Order: sequence, then C-alpha cells, then structure tokens
Amino acid sequence: MKGLFISGSGTDVGKTFIATHLIRALNPKYRVVAKKPIESDCTKTQQGLVPKDAVLLNDACTNPNPVESVCAYRFEACASGEKASTDQGIEVTLSDLVSASRPINVSDFVVVEGAGGLYSPIAAQLLNVDLAIALGLPVVIVVKDELGAINQALLSLRVAKSHNLNVIMLVLNQISTNNLNNAQAIQAYTDVRVVVFHKDNEDGFAKTILELVE
Repeated sequence: MKGLFISGSGTDVGKTFIATHLIRALNPKYRVVAKKPIESDCTKTQQGLVPKDAVLLNDACTNPNPVESVCAYRFEACASGEKASTDQGIEVTLSDLVSASRPINVSDFVVVEGAGGLYSPIAAQLLNVDLAIALGLPVVIVVKDELGAINQALLSLRVAKSHNLNVIMLVLNQISTNNLNNAQAIQAYTDVRVVVFHKDNEDGFAKTILELVE
C-alpha cells in the first residue's frame, strides 16, 4: 500500500489543512484517495452525521469517493475517538481502523489522517501510534508554528522514533508570519526534513512533497 499517514503534535494544529495541500500536490502524479477512519465532533444533519475533516480531505482529491468510504466511524460528541465510541457502546478495533484506512484499489495513493497526536486515544485501548504502526505508511507530523513548537516537535519525533515509524517530514504550519526560527532550531536536533508551510510558499511546499514521496 502506497501512501502517507498524517499525524500532529496535538489537536487544532492544522493537520487537515496541511493534508489537503498534500493531496493537491500529489493529485497530478497519483490517483489519491483520502481516509479519515474515525472522526468525532461531526455535524448532525437530517441525512446523518457529516465528518467535516473527512469532507475537506475528500474534496481535495481529483476523484472523490462517497464520504462514507472516507470516514467509516463518525461520532457527534466533541471528544476523543475512544470516549466517543465507548460512550455509545460501539467497539472499534485496530483491525476495523486498518480496514477503514485501506483504499479499495491497491494502486491508489492513500492519505490517512489520524486524530490528534500519536499518543492521542483513537479507540478503546488504542492510540494513533498503534494505527500508524499497523498501516506501515511513511508519516508526516504537523506542528503549529508558534512559541513552544520546538518542544512539541521534538517530543512527537521522539515518540515516532521509539516506535520505529518512518517520519519523512515535519511540517511547521505557520498560520501567521513570525520570527521564531523554529524550523532551524528543530532541524539542529533531527535528520527528518523540517518544512515551513505558509500561504506564500504553496508551490515550494508541493515540490518538496513530490521530492520526498518519490
């Protein structure tokens, strides 16, 4: 299976935002499919629960799939996947999540977005890192580019390394321009490629993605 697993240093760091840009960068070269195997805080509608992040990921693909196949497990509660599923008495196993992350066509390039950070609980007695290990995909870690990002980045990289995950890139999501020089500071402590994403370097970001995925 060819693809990427997208994780972050925590919640609300911009994983979905970065993942959509990854997908758009890869679309010209691959048939990309998006997977968000489990999502909480879904919007309740007359048609059912709408997984907002999964919809954004799917819409970024050139050939979008039915959202039900993008996100198999959807919950309304604004909580971790573990709490949301257990509170409803729904058992979600690692095997379930792996199956929900696999593309129908083996030739497709799959971009799988986790929930929160690597040590965030994704289902009962399961962490995101367990899914990342089971899938065996190269990992991209997203960190919000702010004060404290160095610690968050290095902790996430240490966790990934301790589980022998192949992190191919750490993305600093620079929502607003700053002079913190976090990328340079982080790069001094790791061999993982550190890339800053901001609105003015989308083309450069796309080029870097294609280089790393080769």
